[in-house]
Amino acid sequence: MAVYVKFKVPEELANKSYESLEMVRDTGKLKKGANETTKAVERGIAKLVYLAEDITPEEIIAHIPLICDEKEIPYIYVPRKDELGAAIGIDVPTAAVAVIKEGKAKDLIDDIIVKVKELRK
Repeated sequence: MAVYVKFKVPEELANKSYESLEMVRDTGKLKKGANETTKAVERGIAKLVYLAEDITPEEIIAHIPLICDEKEIPYIYVPRKDELGAAIGIDVPTAAVAVIKEGKAKDLIDDIIVKVKELRK
């Protein structure tokens, strides 16, 4: 497990996360990549942040969980950067994604946020 990963996400929840991103991609608004995600978190407009666990070097996204905690924005880890990129409809792997507007995935994202809060206790 990477240094910046603070809790383990069950595979079922990770799969639900990819599904939610596919819905947001079509009906909501996303910010993709470490830089755009960091800006969205700092501005307080991110609803949920997704971070890939298989990033090297880890320093690329190691700061994002800290900023999320400071701004009280929930975040979740997903196992693979290539699946994260595919879920948002791009052909390249991505380290991080921030949901700005949930669209039709609002209920699914709210459910994920509740489960993440339980994992962090």
